[in-house]
Amino acid sequence: MAYKNLLFFLFFCFATSFYGQKEFIADVKIQGAEKTRIAFIKSILTTKKGNVLDSLSLEKDIVLLKRLPAISHAYYQVFHSHENAYNVFINIEENFTLIPEVNIWTTTNNVFSYKLGVYDYNFLGRNITFGGYYQFNGFDSYAINFKAENLLSKKWGLAVNHQNWKSEEPLYFGDKTANYLYNNVSFEVLALYQINLEHQIDFGVNLFSEKYSYISGATDPSIPQNLDLNKALLKFVYLYNTLDYYYQYVNGFKSQLFVQYVVTENDFQNDFFIAWNDFFYYKRLGEKGNWANRLRFGLSSNAETPFAPFALDNNVNLRGVGILVDRGTGSFVFNSEYRHTIFDKKWLAIQSNVFTDFGSWRNPGGKLNDFFQNKNLKLYSGVGLRFISKKIYNATFRIDYGFSLLNRKNGSKGGLVFGIGQYF
Repeated sequence: MAYKNLLFFLFFCFATSFYGQKEFIADVKIQGAEKTRIAFIKSILTTKKGNVLDSLSLEKDIVLLKRLPAISHAYYQVFHSHENAYNVFINIEENFTLIPEVNIWTTTNNVFSYKLGVYDYNFLGRNITFGGYYQFNGFDSYAINFKAENLLSKKWGLAVNHQNWKSEEPLYFGDKTANYLYNNVSFEVLALYQINLEHQIDFGVNLFSEKYSYISGATDPSIPQNLDLNKALLKFVYLYNTLDYYYQYVNGFKSQLFVQYVVTENDFQNDFFIAWNDFFYYKRLGEKGNWANRLRFGLSSNAETPFAPFALDNNVNLRGVGILVDRGTGSFVFNSEYRHTIFDKKWLAIQSNVFTDFGSWRNPGGKLNDFFQNKNLKLYSGVGLRFISKKIYNATFRIDYGFSLLNRKNGSKGGLVFGIGQYF
């Protein structure tokens, strides 16, 4: 018995000594926050007053903060307070997040078009995105968007979106093309759940109506000239994210899976399923280089219809291919580019880039081997520039010129592509 008591006493002394030497957080102080509420920042941090000082938790908190639209950069400092207690200082550099949106262009029919909007990506200082836009492209469109990732708690959020979109779009059936007025009116509600720093899921429902009205081009007895559809879309998104940001540089891996099931009641279209996954890989090369890659693979229900969901488009997948060139029920796209910073000051960075975009499609009603058919293979390469504001969220103006390396006799040989934000 004396032997057991001695062992217990020694264990007690060791445990007391071990835990007594642990370093604790006396206080967490946030510096540099002007618009972002300090109470909000503290609510999403794992590092809290009274917790054991943990450098791994601090590093994860810094990664989390740098992913927020409101914060362009963040770092921490630790200072001794008293005995085994320490003060943690988290320093942040804020982005300007009230962003106007102004676009001007002409359509294929030489209609003067414009888009005017404004979005606040840090509404009320709580990482809430709120705003909307009005667009005129010969037709009137508008949207209102609300997204609060931490509205209900650190893990639970909510997104609500409403859109009334109108545009003239080409539809393809066989070798024929027709232009239709497309009108989509939708109401969407999504629940947002952050499992942890790396994993997040979004799920919800989108109730929408679609109207197609014939404008010009070829006609076919099997293709209606007017179509009015009411639909419900069930949406699920899974995000795995290990990206780490340092101003304009990105490092790490991200995977984003989108799954949608559309329920409709009409004689022309059946219920259909669509899913695609985007894989992103970024690697910092030296002090000024960044290698960026995106791989997308998607499939949908394989109906033989001109209303197929995957579009071949300049602004989405292949730079230089043209606007809404084709549609398909399957998509495979690989984008790779090297970005090199050629100018870098406190508020502005300029990057040059060299890129290659490759893609292939499954034709509506086709087979999986459509992906390997020469006529469906597209390969573009080119160069571009990025003008990046380091103090305004997502304020990257990009210009790329892509030229075709395959099928130069069929389709676009190349062209300029402009946009806001990195291409991916």
